[in-house]
Amino acid sequence: MAAVQLNGIFKRYGDTQVVHGVDLDIADGEFVVLVGPSGCGKTTLMRMIAGLEDISGGDLTIGGTLANTLPPQQRNISMVFQSYALYPHLSVYDNIAFGPRIRKEREEGFKPRIEAAAKMLNLSSYLDRLPRALSGGQRQRVAMGRAVVREPAVFLFDEPLSNLDAKLRVQMRTEIKALHQRLRNTVVYVTHDQIEAMTMADRIVVMNAGRIEQIGKPLDLYDKPGNLFVASFLGSPSMNFAAGSVMSDARGTALVLEDGVRIALPEGRAGTSLQAGARVTLGIRPEHIETAGGEVPFNVEVIEPTGAETHLYGKIGGTTWCVTTRARPGIEPGQRMTLGLPLAHLHLFDTESGKRLD
Repeated sequence: MAAVQLNGIFKRYGDTQVVHGVDLDIADGEFVVLVGPSGCGKTTLMRMIAGLEDISGGDLTIGGTLANTLPPQQRNISMVFQSYALYPHLSVYDNIAFGPRIRKEREEGFKPRIEAAAKMLNLSSYLDRLPRALSGGQRQRVAMGRAVVREPAVFLFDEPLSNLDAKLRVQMRTEIKALHQRLRNTVVYVTHDQIEAMTMADRIVVMNAGRIEQIGKPLDLYDKPGNLFVASFLGSPSMNFAAGSVMSDARGTALVLEDGVRIALPEGRAGTSLQAGARVTLGIRPEHIETAGGEVPFNVEVIEPTGAETHLYGKIGGTTWCVTTRARPGIEPGQRMTLGLPLAHLHLFDTESGKRLD
């Protein structure tokens, strides 16, 4: 196992810089997920760790060794790709054994490792099959088995579940996390799916436009996002937002939205950023909104029953909001409600910079 350190890492293609001075310390045995929208630089960053992309600047250290110029085979890593990358004419056993054979290891040396990996990944009864006779989930297990047999210090996963259907993705998330708990190798996992990031990571690295927006434990980022981008990216359905101006009067401090709706703000957060006239964006997650006893008007436009929850959609402050309830309200589209926004669950951001205000 090994720790991974990135110090001031950047990547440039000609005059275009796509990764901007990334600093990241990944502890030995940690499961870190790089998450962000397509084109944010997360896969490029992983490929630089793997040695598949040159590093334009900064230092990469793996297990205490400077790795900038090391070829991939000398970095003691294994990578699992989105496309499985299996040899179609080779059996499951031979696919897993391909690496040790290329390295000229003796069969009696690596065969027990293959058998152990196959047992761990529930592949023991499929070792004689060709990839075309396997399901998508089984093929991804073979790719994982090939990585495990190498006994690397660091596992790299590049969106490995993107080609699977929804049910298989849930199953494979659990299996990858269980595999990490057994082996305790360092894992760097890339995905654009924030649900994968939330459920699998020890820490999440949220990236946007080649930069790190925030790093932290999943629930820490969910409960206290550092800016508007992180707040909007993590969570499904995503956080609701409304922009307005701060007003203080005899009734207290409030945010007045563009359509005139008044939302009370916590008095304890008053300060220079919440002076009268300041432009502030308020955020609240759908599950924290109360559907009874509130004061914020809400016209229901769309209703989505999901079974365990019901999502209600309508507009507040000119933007579409989602309200999530576990009750099964007898509400019809077009019906008017009043919502309660608990002060303890309000998030406040500077509208211009996007930064969190509390």
